[in-house]
Amino acid sequence: MHKLRFRQVHLDFHTSPAIGNIGSEFNKQQWQEALKIGHVDSITCFATGHHGWSYYDTKIGERHPNLGFDLLRLQFDAAKEIDVNVPVYLTAGVHNVIAKEHPEWREMGSDGKYRGWTSDVLTAGFHSLCFNTPYLDYLCSQIEEVVTLYPNADGIFLDIISQGQCCCKWCMESMAKNELDPTCEEDRIAHAELVLDKYYARTTAAARVHDDEMPIFHNSGHISMGNRDILKYFSHLELESLPTGGWGYDHFPVSAKYCHKLPLDFLGMTGKFHTTWGEFGGYKHPNALRYECAAMLAFGAKCSVGDQLHPSGVMDISTYNLIGAAYAEVEKKEPWCIDIDSVADIGLFSSASINSSKEHDNPADTGAGRILLEGHFLFDILDAEMDFSPYKLLILPDDIQIDNELKLKLDLYIDNGGKLLLTGKSGLSQTGDKFLFDVGATMHGQSEYQPDYILPIKDLRPSFVESPLVMYLPSQRIKATSGESLGDIYDPYFNRNYKHFCSHQHAPAKSSPSEYDCGVRNGNIMYLAHPVFTIYRGWGAVAYKEYIINAINLMLDKPTVEISLPSTGRVSLMWQSEYNRYILHLLYANTIQRGGAIKLSGGNLSRETTGVEVIDDIIPLHNVAVSVEVEQPIKSVRSVPDGVDLDFSQSDNRVEFTLPELECHQMIELQCL
Repeated sequence: MHKLRFRQVHLDFHTSPAIGNIGSEFNKQQWQEALKIGHVDSITCFATGHHGWSYYDTKIGERHPNLGFDLLRLQFDAAKEIDVNVPVYLTAGVHNVIAKEHPEWREMGSDGKYRGWTSDVLTAGFHSLCFNTPYLDYLCSQIEEVVTLYPNADGIFLDIISQGQCCCKWCMESMAKNELDPTCEEDRIAHAELVLDKYYARTTAAARVHDDEMPIFHNSGHISMGNRDILKYFSHLELESLPTGGWGYDHFPVSAKYCHKLPLDFLGMTGKFHTTWGEFGGYKHPNALRYECAAMLAFGAKCSVGDQLHPSGVMDISTYNLIGAAYAEVEKKEPWCIDIDSVADIGLFSSASINSSKEHDNPADTGAGRILLEGHFLFDILDAEMDFSPYKLLILPDDIQIDNELKLKLDLYIDNGGKLLLTGKSGLSQTGDKFLFDVGATMHGQSEYQPDYILPIKDLRPSFVESPLVMYLPSQRIKATSGESLGDIYDPYFNRNYKHFCSHQHAPAKSSPSEYDCGVRNGNIMYLAHPVFTIYRGWGAVAYKEYIINAINLMLDKPTVEISLPSTGRVSLMWQSEYNRYILHLLYANTIQRGGAIKLSGGNLSRETTGVEVIDDIIPLHNVAVSVEVEQPIKSVRSVPDGVDLDFSQSDNRVEFTLPELECHQMIELQCL
């Protein structure tokens, strides 16, 4: 496995030909000083950028017209001189110089119009190219040139990898050759996948033309869960997840909890920006970057922070002071974050892995991830190829379609004592008219009402709710038979339409319950009739959170970690086998929605924005009570890296202690005998 360094910077350099004197103020000492201030141990530097210009002495591409020397060479050698790794970046898929010289290589839709980031030739932006054209030959030649000139590069980073439903002349010919119908969208998608696989194979071979072990990463902005076929083309993973750039603070933990189960090292990638890529003069608060880097460590990742180099070549010292505040802490914590395995009670089966979602936000996964994070559960995210046996509980959220192979695997898991939580349409036959598992209920189709209401049994009921609770998405109609009913569904008087409506939204619940149940439990299987995780993702009501968490706790009996944290706190538990110790990570920061609706023009912020989720003040928590179930006797509990011993007690398999103060992030080492 290729091992990554912990403290990386991704140094964007997409520089316009309309700007002069590129790199003219580059200074080796200033470059090195910035990296030292930032505690940086790896920096990804640019061979080419999206504008299409090269920043090194190239015979394949075109050097930036206002760059008079090999800037990449100076950056590379200056970093190597102080033992900083240098992966090399090349643009792939968007390239404005090539798009201008060869417009026939651009992606073209079935309507004959250009596709991609910027389709209108009069709109500022980058142009997408088709990997099925001679552009791929050009790209591979340039990759080979870079690895020949920089044989000691610490990797090749290719960006941004996608292939649309292209109907250029090469794709039309290729679809005909493969007996695919270009008038059929499914066939166009299938052809795009073929083209993309060709891209992966050829560019990876080009990067490794001299060195079979050359690290390589293909960036698509998101790691698609369940898409394992492409992993053979990757040496590691980089999880692009800028909280303020549209990903939010809940995206990275969910993505990391999936990637931690894959056989590749990985890092998290945030940005120093207040917003997202391409922002000059924007800085997030140092506390935000401290928290984001701590979260990467807590969820098993190495760290990368995105920066953007000024066209002059001068490193921005404010940025490296900002990065250094976070990376100084990371550097001290690294010994407790090497070669770790996650400890988890729950396996969350990814909806995206089954439903082939490539979006940042799959509603079922996002909602379930938020519930488990806010409930302080220990969990991993799984696809169908992963081992289910280590988990006390599997959750199949909302829309998991189960084929025969997965059914057999789940049956074996249940037969061996595993517990299963199904919600919404998960666990139903493809026709939706029966259950695939013995949930102890009969199925009567989907409700005609949206919304309807639930009144769960006391054990599941939200602490502040005694009346029917509105559920905004349709339920499945079920009647408990051999299973225990988990409560009643109440129907509204009617759905809202022009013939009959009530008040500003929906009709109230009828006074008496319907004949249907909101859920059922039968032994080791629980089923909830609503797509509760998608509902929580969409509406975020605390009542929904309590209802779902109560259901999970009923199935778990007693979780491995019990802790007195607010819902915005985060918990993970890692096992470091080399040192025979557990590492408990506790995180806390309060996020605030700042800004408001405003029309911003240009680039990544041309859309209307409704604000940015930021972290400003870090408020410490005091006297955090912790209880952890472990398999071994514990000889010491201490906070690290400061090394302060904590008083603890151990009874049977539970270790209990109190953390006097939690400020942003605290690791606690439980050393086994």
